Amino acid sequence: MEKITPVDIQHKSFKKALQGYDRSEVDQFLDEIIETLEDEAQQRAALEAEIADLKERISHFKAMEESLQNTLVLAQRTADEVKASAHKEADLIRERARLAGEREIAGYNDAIAEVRREHQRTVEAAEKARSEVRSLLVTHLALLERAEGASANGEPQAPTTVESNAIEESPPPKADTTRITVY
Repeated sequence: MEKITPVDIQHKSFKKALQGYDRSEVDQFLDEIIETLEDEAQQRAALEAEIADLKERISHFKAMEESLQNTLVLAQRTADEVKASAHKEADLIRERARLAGEREIAGYNDAIAEVRREHQRTVEAAEKARSEVRSLLVTHLALLERAEGASANGEPQAPTTVESNAIEESPPPKADTTRITVY
């Protein structure tokens, strides 16, 4: 069955009958129908245009939504990369600081060891000097005692050469023979 258009109604003609409907009333009703159909056709056309516009806007909004989703995904990925990079950089900074600290501690340990060695050398030098002074004093004391013993016996005091290996305390100095001449 074909759709009836307002033009079809306008051109429709009916047969005449004796006891038929009032022609002017039928024409008036047909005109109302035509007017109603034309209004509905215009409304339908307007609604179809609005639907097409809305579909176009929906398509535009879907494209915007997809673009926004892609942007959000990219932003999330970028944020994750930045966060990972920051963690790596923080780890690198911590590692550098740890290594610098270890180097500084090693430097301090080396300095402490050097100071200890220097202290030990100083202690050894002082002990050596003390031992040499003690040996010298012992040698002089022996010479004095010998000189006193010779004077008490009435022997003339002639120059005397005394050789002594001094008795020393630790650490022993190198073997040294000292010659002292007493008058």
